Amino acid sequence: MIKSMNVAWWVQRWAQLNPHKTAVHHAGGQVSYAELHARSESVASWLQAVGIEKGDRVAVLLDNCLEFIELYLACARLGAVFVPFNFRLAAPEISYLLGNCRPRLFVIRETLTHKVAPMALKHHRPPLLAAVVGQPADGGEFISYDAQVAAHAGQKPFLTSSLAPADPEEPQVIMYTSGTTGHPKGAVLTYQKSFFNSLNAGIFFQLGTDDVMLIILPLYHSGGLFIQATPCLYQGATLLLHPRFDARLAYRDIERRRVSKFLGVPTVYRALLEVPPVQRRDLSSLKVCAIGGEQVTPELLRQCRQAGFTARQVMGQTETSILLWASEEESLKKPGSVGRPVFHAEVRLLGEDGRFVAEPGQVGEVVVRGPVVMKEYWRDPERSERALAGGWLHTGDLARVDDEGYYYLVGRFRDMYISGGENVYPAEVERVLAAHPAVAEAAVVGEPHETWGEVGHCFVIPQPGANPSAEEIIAYCRQHLAAFKVPRHVTFCQQFPRTPLGKVRKFLLLEENRLA
Repeated sequence: MIKSMNVAWWVQRWAQLNPHKTAVHHAGGQVSYAELHARSESVASWLQAVGIEKGDRVAVLLDNCLEFIELYLACARLGAVFVPFNFRLAAPEISYLLGNCRPRLFVIRETLTHKVAPMALKHHRPPLLAAVVGQPADGGEFISYDAQVAAHAGQKPFLTSSLAPADPEEPQVIMYTSGTTGHPKGAVLTYQKSFFNSLNAGIFFQLGTDDVMLIILPLYHSGGLFIQATPCLYQGATLLLHPRFDARLAYRDIERRRVSKFLGVPTVYRALLEVPPVQRRDLSSLKVCAIGGEQVTPELLRQCRQAGFTARQVMGQTETSILLWASEEESLKKPGSVGRPVFHAEVRLLGEDGRFVAEPGQVGEVVVRGPVVMKEYWRDPERSERALAGGWLHTGDLARVDDEGYYYLVGRFRDMYISGGENVYPAEVERVLAAHPAVAEAAVVGEPHETWGEVGHCFVIPQPGANPSAEEIIAYCRQHLAAFKVPRHVTFCQQFPRTPLGKVRKFLLLEENRLA
């Protein structure tokens, strides 16, 4: 059974069944399934040669590239745990992750070595082998990934039941959360989880062998690796990797490569919409466009449809990948909804009293169980026990469900604040403000108040050329919201601190405001 749940075996089978089919378009060219399998076998042989064993962690600091995919496959071949790092992190953040996952091998893109230079990796404890993709700098701290893999070309790893994955619930990947509330947590994701998520994504995207998936989301994130790349490798489809997002390049490649499937966060779609219509390209090949990662407004969906991106919605998180979904028709029929649960998962709402929410319209925390749920948080039993209490993953997302089973997010559990004894969900206030003609984006955070316990502090990015006042914003809220939901303070910003996928890091908003 473990073979059928292993992405490395999927690629091997496609190398036998459809060897000449293009598996990956990347910055350096393209490779077929036969070539991708051969390359991943060479990488796995090199890993064994340097002492990487089942259960060892292999960390990577890479952009969307062929080397990322082949290392991912090679680790799955051996049962080593693949640990992708966010390449946008600063040196102290990278150092924290290294200390947390304690890898045996660290593979780094040449252009990113300056980020780890202060760490003196050759003196790292426990010992850490560092390899660089590209030309190693003088000094001998890094070995050459390219040279090592070339030296093992044509070789195959030695595999036995103890030298390869043997159980579907063994760890395959440690993927770190985006850290919107502080230090990232390492979600331990199993082979079983990857398999059932690929089944869910295949249904959602209607994936087939002839599909071409454009991947501009970073592969170190669940959206890029587990909602796009891995399901495509299961289906024998083609990956089109962009190392960085460039809206004009995305338009060009959609037309040139006949891209049929695509996933972006709202920030990506807004950038695509900013490209003047005369500079856009033919989008007729697109069959499914998906949008997720943060709250999606009906207005953004309308603008996307007008531009040729008829988007269906998806919601998930690192710990589960896809969790809820809505088709294009459902997004129109149920504006504001994030859809219904995926096929291979059970989703419920849990009330504050510890009971499942029974009535439509009541707010509860989204909880999920089933084969798509993470195993645990790496080296963090306390938070693991809390997150998986009662056999359900507690997502931290607050939602309500209507009488047809459609979910509507109202905010994050940690974002919710209590003002005068009343629960306030920032997402509800933010949706009201999104309709204000002078507001480009709003973020609401609860802050302490002597009388009411907590009150709302609203941070606003104005529309270009607009100059709203705090009084105008508060008055608008009073027209559309109950008094206890109306923010007491308004701060205008040029930009928000964000995660790489565009989520607002709200805890930093208050910190930056205090320091200002």
